[in-house]
Amino acid sequence: MQNTEAFFNEIRNGNLKALQEMLLENPDFISVRDQRGSTPLILATYYGHAKLVDLLLDQGAVIDAKDASGNTALMGVCFKGYTEVAKKLLEKGANVNERNAMGGTCLIYATTFNRLEIARLLLEHGADTSVKDGRGHTALDHAKMQGIPALIELLQAR
Repeated sequence: MQNTEAFFNEIRNGNLKALQEMLLENPDFISVRDQRGSTPLILATYYGHAKLVDLLLDQGAVIDAKDASGNTALMGVCFKGYTEVAKKLLEKGANVNERNAMGGTCLIYATTFNRLEIARLLLEHGADTSVKDGRGHTALDHAKMQGIPALIELLQAR
């Protein structure tokens, strides 16, 4: 596909107008992947570009598509801490219990990276606290290992 690198650069830069034009010219860009297997939606969420997320979802981006490591857009948001984008993805039905190649979930990421507000949102949307990652640790285990009292309290209440 021609000029996909330029397309991904516009996503990184948060250029909504350029993205709209490029998708109009080539609707197949919605499903291209970069060298790490990231979709346009995964990349837009990783950079916290909420308006691009809206555009890509409106254009039919697959919300739970995974990159080469098995991470979804919602997992990236949980790592980076973009609460507004997390809300958008959850409202559109992102799977809170999806697992990556290491068995990690969104809740485990939110806990590991001390994203309390996102952890609350995930729990409100049905995140399973009993899921263990590939090393046998739950989100609560991660909160304890990180020494994050607010997350420990939140997860113990579940």
